[in-house]
Amino acid sequence: MVLPLVDLCAKEVVSDHSSSPGWLGCVPRELYRPLLEAAFTNCRPLAVGELVQRWPERTLRVGGQRRKGQSPPNRLCVQALLLAVVRGLADKRCALQMLDLCGLQCEEGGVGDPMGGWSLTVALCTMVVQARAGANRALRREGERERKRVLAMEKGIDPVKRERGEKEEDGGTPQARMGTQNEGPEEGTETSACRRDEDQVKGVRRRMEMERRGGCAAGPTGSTVGENAVAGPSADSEVVVCVHADLFINARSWERVRAALGVVGPLRLQCRYARVEELSVSSIGSLLDLLPRRALMGVDIRYSCLGVVGLATLLPQLSLFPTLTSLRLHYCNLDVRRDTPDQEEAMKCMSHGLGRLSQLRRLSLTALRLPGHLRKLLSSLSLPLEVLELPYLSLTPADLSYLSCSPHASSLERLDLSENRLDESVLPSVRRLLSQASGRLTHLSFSGCGLTDDLMVALLPSLACCRSLRSLAMALNPLSLAVLQDLVRMAVRMPSLRQLLYPNPLEDYQPGLPPKPTSAQLLDWPLDEMVAVHEATGLQLDRVLAESGRSDLVLTCDLLNYDVDLGQE
Repeated sequence: MVLPLVDLCAKEVVSDHSSSPGWLGCVPRELYRPLLEAAFTNCRPLAVGELVQRWPERTLRVGGQRRKGQSPPNRLCVQALLLAVVRGLADKRCALQMLDLCGLQCEEGGVGDPMGGWSLTVALCTMVVQARAGANRALRREGERERKRVLAMEKGIDPVKRERGEKEEDGGTPQARMGTQNEGPEEGTETSACRRDEDQVKGVRRRMEMERRGGCAAGPTGSTVGENAVAGPSADSEVVVCVHADLFINARSWERVRAALGVVGPLRLQCRYARVEELSVSSIGSLLDLLPRRALMGVDIRYSCLGVVGLATLLPQLSLFPTLTSLRLHYCNLDVRRDTPDQEEAMKCMSHGLGRLSQLRRLSLTALRLPGHLRKLLSSLSLPLEVLELPYLSLTPADLSYLSCSPHASSLERLDLSENRLDESVLPSVRRLLSQASGRLTHLSFSGCGLTDDLMVALLPSLACCRSLRSLAMALNPLSLAVLQDLVRMAVRMPSLRQLLYPNPLEDYQPGLPPKPTSAQLLDWPLDEMVAVHEATGLQLDRVLAESGRSDLVLTCDLLNYDVDLGQE
């Protein structure tokens, strides 16, 4: 890729930090953005800090606008950015009022030492708390200086009063008497009195100003910042920069996050997407009370023992967020196959709570074990879903039959049914579902669904009708090499498809597999040690791809490194 001239020049400018004093004072504001991007790309944390500290615009967005294939910012650059935001609070050249870091985090240990979600959350919360502490220290220093100035002024007035009183008793010096005679009998006295009154008025005003500031500083720091909390005008007047970010909260970062969301200071933390792991129901409820109402767009709860009752308790709180469009629940122990008291009533409450999420467009339920309850959950939603992810949900034929006829089928853009066992009994429902979703469906996953050769052959015509499909995942299905080639031939005829995750054919495994192996058996069973076997499979698939002339379609069997979003434009 050929970089534009301005990017090349920006790269050269930020590469030499010793020259920054020369160009920082005269660079126009239009060049701050390409200079900052060059500093991030080339890992120049000192340049990042200097640019952000004097950022000339009200808004700065970092992280969510990366180009395709561009690596996330380096950890040192992100830390320099956060430090510069705090320093910019005291820099008159900085006009920053809104910092958007949404999408900045990535998985820990990525290429280039990026900052992961948990590390970024801790750093952000520390920045917010430290900025508040710094503002308090600055306020105390200002108050101390004001107090000393007032005391010095009062000490300077008292000797003058005593000296003037003594001179009046003795008749004063000749110059004083002459001045008194020239001014008149009362003019000098009135002037001195006016000056004293003016000094007193100024002193009272300064004291009132100090008391007002002190009252702002002494405001409650642990109060909630949700819409139901009543915040005084002093709290709003202290906010200088609003920081929008995605937060990763678990048991180790919970206390830090709670302190940052509850503090009132020059930096206010706004959460767009909250990922919560291993927190109790009460802690998640406390977190929701602290989050601003009109900023939260998505909640991702993982590895928390909610249960049906716990989720039914949290859903009314989630309904208070009018912009909430995404709800993801992963491994939250909602297994309803075990009979528990009041389970049916809790399911009704959970269904009613989902119905109150009026803007919900994405729902992800992973390994919740809710067989036969899909109608009860989805029928209460007021809007049709655009993203529906149901892996490991133990779906029944009745669930798939409802889904194929539901209002959600025709509006789905992403559908994940992986690890739900499919057989001949559900084949009509699956084909009807694909027919309904063919107009808008862009991402589809049938990985680990037990699709045999016969089922796949029957399903290929329905898959071919999904003309908008960009990503298709078929891993861990027991297919032969011949049917796998048919799958690839179908894929190359789909002009919008950009990525196909195909399964290793049964011929590539060592002998001993059961007749109908499960996805777990395919995952654990060793592949044939002969390299020629794998190379033969790859060559045959590459031949099909080359004959079609498709150079934009990626074929892969790498399940661990498969990224569904690579199929995006």
